[in-house]
Amino acid sequence: MNILKRFACLVAAALFSGVFLTACSGGTAGTENSGSVTVRYLNFKPEIADKYEEIAQIYEQETGVKVIVETAANNVYEQTLAAKMATSDAPTIFQVNGPKGYAAWKDYCADLSGTDIYQHLTDQSMAISNAGGVWAVPYVVEGYGIIYNNAIMEKYFALDEKATDYNSMDEINNFEALSAVAEDMQKNKDALGIDGVFASTSLKSGEDWRWQTHLLSIAVYYEFLDRGVDLTSDETATLDFTYSQYYKNIFDLYTDNSVTEKSALGKKLVDESMAEFATGKAAMVQNGNWAWSQISETDGNIVSEEDIKFLPIYMGVDGEESQGICIGTENYLAINSTASDAEQAAAADFIYWLFSSDVGKEYVVNELGFIAPFDTFDESESPSDPLAREIMSWMNNDNVENIDWVFTIFPSQTFKDDVGSALLQYVQGSKTWGEVEDVVVKKWASEYEASSD
Repeated sequence: MNILKRFACLVAAALFSGVFLTACSGGTAGTENSGSVTVRYLNFKPEIADKYEEIAQIYEQETGVKVIVETAANNVYEQTLAAKMATSDAPTIFQVNGPKGYAAWKDYCADLSGTDIYQHLTDQSMAISNAGGVWAVPYVVEGYGIIYNNAIMEKYFALDEKATDYNSMDEINNFEALSAVAEDMQKNKDALGIDGVFASTSLKSGEDWRWQTHLLSIAVYYEFLDRGVDLTSDETATLDFTYSQYYKNIFDLYTDNSVTEKSALGKKLVDESMAEFATGKAAMVQNGNWAWSQISETDGNIVSEEDIKFLPIYMGVDGEESQGICIGTENYLAINSTASDAEQAAAADFIYWLFSSDVGKEYVVNELGFIAPFDTFDESESPSDPLAREIMSWMNNDNVENIDWVFTIFPSQTFKDDVGSALLQYVQGSKTWGEVEDVVVKKWASEYEASSD
């Protein structure tokens, strides 16, 4: 079960005042007396500020509601938000970057349970929810998992000499199956025309985020799920690394069945890893939907759009047959609870218009470039690249539980860098796995303590 879904106790729209409920549930009621209502939006992304300005102008022309877009400079959003909240021109709509961001701004987050935008969220468990309410809604999502080239996989399944009984990727739904196939493919790499099953595990400093952040996030997710941790609370200050062995399972599978020998992984870059996959030297690589441009723009790319797929990152966890890929975001919209009811309603209407109207959706897909997690988008309005389409497919698969991103609550960059360094020493043979475990547990605790001082 999704970690946020499990610990959220959502309540119905009875929490709302009559004015706010009526305005938000209809999607247009908030604009009826629009002459005196202004929506202020503090934008997080400077690179698309001009697009939001265009959107605001169009919205005012259509509805009469003025939307003022203000944009924070790179890397100073929190400081800008704090300064703006202390003024009479505080934003009506603002962004939090996840559960920790919500914890910092919870006194300013209105309950969005009754809004149209929440009702149309494809997976409502992705919203930031606790204490009986929904406090922020994701507006763009990304995903990561094991990207595979289905053409190579089909070539393997057709081998007369393969040692497994698997005949389709549909049968690869747990670590036991994945490891059996990967190890047999490695033995048959010459027949398959590959240098290794997995592209290089990039462990050069600064290039190791796929392992010390994205991969580790899955182990942390399962531990916090077991413990019932509220991601917005101080319970996250302790990590026991109870899923260490599962993490080790998949990490070892990557490095034991790779294009590159372990001794050379400390020099490998992410771009090199993606080029190995793009040129057919590897059948699989862990990465996210953002990697499509790296693959498609690589000189000598042989991976066709119809052959690029996502597989969940299986580790051997009980019940992982129903596990999906890792889908999440650091981008959540919140509505200022200190604004008037009319302003809150107008803000909810604007957000819904952006993600439901023909004009708004055109901007979202083609100008803002978002994978929007709302059922207001049909297949023809989805992003065009194949990995983005895969994300949408996994999001809409009711038979799996996708994994929440929890790396948004990792204590610091120093923690992640230290874990990456320990992983490199492990593959080089200068650290035991027990010593890697010590780094993860002790550095997590010390960095959380340092951040609270």
